[in-house]
Amino acid sequence: MNPELLLSRIRVVLCRPSHPGNIGAAARAMKTMGLSNLYLVAPKQFPDPEADTRATGAVDVLQAAKITETLSEALVGTVFAVALSARQRDLGPSIGAPRETVARLLQEAGEGDVALVFGNETMGLTNDEIFHCQAAVTIPTNPDFSSLNLGSAVQVLCYECRMSAFAEKPPVVAQGVTPFTSPVATNDEVEGFFGHLESVMITTGFYNPLQPGRLMPKIRRLFGRVRLEKDEVNILRGVLASTQVKTGYGRKE
Repeated sequence: MNPELLLSRIRVVLCRPSHPGNIGAAARAMKTMGLSNLYLVAPKQFPDPEADTRATGAVDVLQAAKITETLSEALVGTVFAVALSARQRDLGPSIGAPRETVARLLQEAGEGDVALVFGNETMGLTNDEIFHCQAAVTIPTNPDFSSLNLGSAVQVLCYECRMSAFAEKPPVVAQGVTPFTSPVATNDEVEGFFGHLESVMITTGFYNPLQPGRLMPKIRRLFGRVRLEKDEVNILRGVLASTQVKTGYGRKE
């Protein structure tokens, strides 16, 4: 696939950025590597002159940025999302190295839009935000001084995206699954399934939202091991709908 087309399918998502200057630095980092789709989730201060100043030639990326209230909104329409995390989260996706993880991201971009998800400068990503992603990546740094500026982190991963997109023979990442026979389910379609499943489990008494425990994170991890197709999501939701009909909580055809 055309490298520019692959890069055009990558969203850079900044969750709850607190400093407008870092947003501008991220936009500049993106443009130098040929990426342009910037998403801002609940930014503390944007637009802002400091963001424009730090963008230096990439103000057009800032002006085209899409602002959302939640990560779920920013991931609507994507088929794969990678979270940047400094550590392995309990029940979250396994953390990979940048080169291998980005290679997987570019493979998924052949199916549709994908996303690189970055957290707040101080707190990083929440566990819930991590659970919305199918993979995670960490950037190896000096253990004696491991702190990376948000703009620098964006630069590193955008560079890896460009190198992978323009490689003569991009590395093939074994996924342990058969090739897709129907289109890949988008992130919002999978989230719709999770919401439907949770509703049915509450109805049947299997799940108590007042005492959630770790059930939903474990279910997310279970389905996160494979890339669900649209047909598969439809089948699963059909099973749930039939359960609702039988229990008197669904609509009878």
